Amino acid sequence: MPDRASEVRLQEEFNRWAEEGRGEGMEEHHLPIVEPTLALMDLQPADCVLDVGCGSGWLVRRLAASVPGGQVVGIDVSDEMIRRAQLACAGIPNVKFLHGTAEQIPALADSFTKVLSVESAYYWPDPERGIGEIFRVLRPSGSAWILINYYRDNPYCHQWGVLYSIPTHLLSAAEWQERFSAAGFRPVSHRRIPDRSPSPEVYTGRWFRDADEMRRFKAEGALLVTGTKPTRP
Repeated sequence: MPDRASEVRLQEEFNRWAEEGRGEGMEEHHLPIVEPTLALMDLQPADCVLDVGCGSGWLVRRLAASVPGGQVVGIDVSDEMIRRAQLACAGIPNVKFLHGTAEQIPALADSFTKVLSVESAYYWPDPERGIGEIFRVLRPSGSAWILINYYRDNPYCHQWGVLYSIPTHLLSAAEWQERFSAAGFRPVSHRRIPDRSPSPEVYTGRWFRDADEMRRFKAEGALLVTGTKPTRP
């Protein structure tokens, strides 16, 4: 289990992100890889969905529209992100936000039909425990979907590690799959989700050396790992 210091450090970092308004910008950045993922999830009107690392709630709002007879719960380690998400989603009847971590999800066992996490899992202090918690809160035959841009098989993101101000986990697709299998998911699979959004002719940010590297990164695609919780005998 991660120590309290790691949790506090993560909370402080993402509170800072929230105060800088970065939570609201995540929709534009992540939508090109999230939309194909949502199509694969085959959301049903009565699904109960958990968003782990929900940030300011942009994805919860989208999910809520797809499950009008169900519910969407968002959790985040950042209490400031949760506060902003609650304000942004006020008046949407089938959403709820809770302050919590992947390693200690504030929900009963067998609560959700689907669990989704976008660009959060490599920040978790203890990914193995986080995946185990997702398994716990899923109903039998429920599915987990973890989508990340920072993983070992995409060489064009490796330089990000030195830019992060908090510890991260640069794992391969095979290593993420192993963790799903160890938690009890059957079957487990992974795929790439290319980012097909337009790229600038000239790149001046700090995450890539130039526009060509950015295009190569997007062509490699995000990693989507998914697994199903077996039905009890």
